[in-house]
Formats: sequence, structure tokens, C-alpha cells
Amino acid sequence: MKNFKKYLLVFILCAVSVISKADNYKLNNTEIGIIEHLNEFVPDGIRLINEKSDTVDLKKIIDKPTVLCFVYFRCPMLCSPLMDGIADVIDKTDMVIGKDYQILTIGFNTAEPLSMAIEKKNNYIAQIHSKNAAEGWQFFVSDSVNIAKATNALGFRFKKTGKDFMHSATIIFISPQGKITRYLNGTYFLPFEFKMALIESSKGISGPTINKVLQYCYSFDSQANRYVLDVKKLTGSIIVIFLLVFFAVLVLRPVFRKNK
Repeated sequence: MKNFKKYLLVFILCAVSVISKADNYKLNNTEIGIIEHLNEFVPDGIRLINEKSDTVDLKKIIDKPTVLCFVYFRCPMLCSPLMDGIADVIDKTDMVIGKDYQILTIGFNTAEPLSMAIEKKNNYIAQIHSKNAAEGWQFFVSDSVNIAKATNALGFRFKKTGKDFMHSATIIFISPQGKITRYLNGTYFLPFEFKMALIESSKGISGPTINKVLQYCYSFDSQANRYVLDVKKLTGSIIVIFLLVFFAVLVLRPVFRKNK
């Protein structure tokens, strides 16, 4: 019986692995979403323009655990809830922004001026009670070449559709040495998970994306301009797992009887 359970578990794990690899293959060939670059390092030479209109190198300003997100400031959908979620978790965690960690928001729409980034920042800073929020949460813009470098290095993929963009809502954790350690998807972040991701980032420890299943099960409906449950993907995955488990039972039953 023990051997049967062991073999069955191996088959189930293989089934999950096959589905995961198929999903990763699709992600690697998609135009929209997140391609995780865990354990990779932010490269030199990504030039950004800060709130003082100074040009800075992204890697050189990462001197503490860093949370990075890509947005565009006229976004009608995900970007505002994403930044609302960031503002909310800043006040709910006992780690001090500007001291224990920093947040970098990069506007990926190169048509939006720096003034718009500053205006957006001021709106969110006004909502936060933490003293160092203005210093610890920095906003940037840049040109198309450097935005492409940044989004490619961090695995953020987006696509322009008319005047808007299709993209994901994700925050990326980077260690003080520039190592990518974690991705958190969505627009709401649990204070404990946020804090633990920062602590792991401070130590250069990478972690898996716990809510990756949401990214898999949901897809963007360009007509409705929102994310919807992808029933075909979910149903297909369940059917494949069921068939593989059923096949495993048929194949391993003789082994079970023999060992019995």
C-alpha cells in the first residue's frame, strides 16, 4: 500500500509539473503578463528621471530592500487599485518606509510627463500616515529605450490597445544587491506577506509566487476591459490532472496487488 501511494504521488506531481511547464511556455511567449526573473539581477544602465528631473541609474538607487511596480498614470483600471493597495499596506506594516525599505514606481507610458507622476505621487502620499512616505516612495519616468530595458529585465510585459495598455498588477521585490527575489500579484497585499517578502529580500532570499494560480486562471478581456475567469484553462487543467491520476491508478493497481 505504501508503494502504491508513493507511485501515485509521483504521477500526480508529474502531472502538475507538465501543466506548470505548459503554462510557463505560454507565458514566455505572451505579450502581456509577468515573466518571473527570480534570482536574476537588475542590470546597470537603466536610466530613469526622478522627481527632481535628475537622471539616475536604477541599480544604483537600490540600496535597501526595494518594492518596484510599473504603472501608467492615466490607467482606468488596475494601476490606481494597485497603488491604493501599496498605500494601504505601507501603513499596516511595522517596517518603516524610507528606512527599512523603499518603493519605486515607474511610469511605463513614455507619453506621460514627469509632472503627472509627481501629481499622482502627491495624491497617494496624502493618504499615508507614515512620516517617511514622501522620501521612501519615489516616482520615475523615462524614455522608450530605458523603459524597454527595465520591463525586459524585470519581466513586465504590456501591450498598447488604443489609448490604453493591457498589463498585469504586480509588485516586484529586489534585494539591496539588486537581486530579484519575489513577485506579488494583485492589488491587495497582506501586511504579513508583504513584510516577510521584504525580510527575505533583505537577505537575498527568493520566494515563490503564492498566488500564481490566479494569474493562470484569469485572463484579460479586451472588450470588457477587465480580467475574467478563464474557464477553458481551469477546466482543461482539472481534466488533465484527473486523466493522469486515473491512468496512474490503472497502471499501478497491478503493482499494488503484487506488493500486497
